Amino acid sequence: MYYGGIDAHKTYLTLAVVDKDADVVHRRKRIPIGTGEALLEEVRDFRPLKVVVETCPFWPWIHDLLAETEIEFHLAHASRLEAIASAKTKTDSVDAELLARMLHGGLIPEAYPKPPAQREMARLIRHRATMVKDRTRCINRIHNQLHEKGIHSERETLLRDKGRRWLEQIARPRLSARQQAVVDSQLELVDFLTTTLETLDAEIRREAQSHPAAGLLQTIPGIGPYRSLLLAAEVLPIQRFASPAHLVSYAGLAPTVKQSGSGQPRHGAIPRGANRRVRGALVSAIPTHLRAEPDSPVATYYQELKERLGWPTARVAAARKMCRVMYAMLNSGEVWRR
Repeated sequence: MYYGGIDAHKTYLTLAVVDKDADVVHRRKRIPIGTGEALLEEVRDFRPLKVVVETCPFWPWIHDLLAETEIEFHLAHASRLEAIASAKTKTDSVDAELLARMLHGGLIPEAYPKPPAQREMARLIRHRATMVKDRTRCINRIHNQLHEKGIHSERETLLRDKGRRWLEQIARPRLSARQQAVVDSQLELVDFLTTTLETLDAEIRREAQSHPAAGLLQTIPGIGPYRSLLLAAEVLPIQRFASPAHLVSYAGLAPTVKQSGSGQPRHGAIPRGANRRVRGALVSAIPTHLRAEPDSPVATYYQELKERLGWPTARVAAARKMCRVMYAMLNSGEVWRR
């Protein structure tokens, strides 16, 4: 058995291969990316072979290339590779060799390499989230111009026809010529992004309707097409989580705990590497869930905690409970039931 470590960059790769005794048998710097044939040629004589790459923007094409061969691909969680991060001598060759040796020793903190179809689903969801942020930035720039003239409007006003009429008839005449030009240009971008978002939302609804796991998750009150597809893209296959607690930790819904000796445990921030997208989807689903099914176990749990701990803590705790329910549903294939 051979073990390969690849340090990936935008235009080249650095490779190190060790044998079953962890001795380096091959090194190559600056392998050109091209079509990937150069990489396959470098590892042609080493079989059977396992290869590891750190999480980075460049791992997907390497994964897809090696998926067509008998080479076993591993993805290493970059933020947990403390051995590389803390090394005094840090070069591409050193990183590649250390990756190979860690793979040989079974010390790689594994990350799940999403297959192409799941990456496409995640890309659709993340693209929509980016478009929403871009539209919000445009609206904020308009608000900045209004604030300079002492004019105030609510956050969502400019996305409605009534708000647009107010802006045109009441607010705009009070702005300078240059401010009006800024506002007009930002409104054009807002309209373009709104049209783009409508197209993306229609595509998300189609995807969520045809995806079995997304359809299952939509039976949970508060989980619609967007959230269901996001959750499916981020947590499947559910079998990679050994228990509900593992999924809760992955979603960042369980705070870290520090305890020494017999002292009291201290609860800290969400775990490193937590998936903030999953956490955000579940936490934001709670208000909708409360309105749709106020007597559900999740809603009752929320109300009990809210009285004692306040709504922010209660909302995260309710999201944690919903996460456990989601885990059970995806494992069993059963729809939501109270």
